Amino acid sequence: MTRTRAAESPPTTPVDSRLPAPISAFRKRSSNLPVEWLTTPQKHDYPAARSYLLLLTERKTADKIVAKLKRERVVYFKAKDILRASRLPLLPPDNKHVAADIARIARGNPLSPCLLVRGDLRLSHPAQIADGYHRVCASYYVNENTDIPVKIASL
Repeated sequence: MTRTRAAESPPTTPVDSRLPAPISAFRKRSSNLPVEWLTTPQKHDYPAARSYLLLLTERKTADKIVAKLKRERVVYFKAKDILRASRLPLLPPDNKHVAADIARIARGNPLSPCLLVRGDLRLSHPAQIADGYHRVCASYYVNENTDIPVKIASL
């Protein structure tokens, strides 16, 4: 698979002094790392997304969403915006999966794009990260303004 590199701009906001010292120190050390991405999600990402979606909806709807995700083109959203839209907490950098993705970033290995389901502002439904929550968190720790490639489907 071909790789693409996200913009290498440093964070535009200062490190939050209210963060615990280890997280604050990590952000200072890693803020200039480039995050590389594959151009398309890996094949195993779709079954993972389906598995998650089956917790939220019936099989027919989950299958329909995954089929839509496969057809969608890749677009980009900032890590901080994905977390805000999904209303999910930022996982700690020592979370096993987040730490593994941070290590991949540090080695220059590309991450797989994320799979999202668009939220509905009118109904106050958050966006759903069907696959890639840990990758979003790892990218946020490196640079909250990281442009993350995603495929996003509406219901």
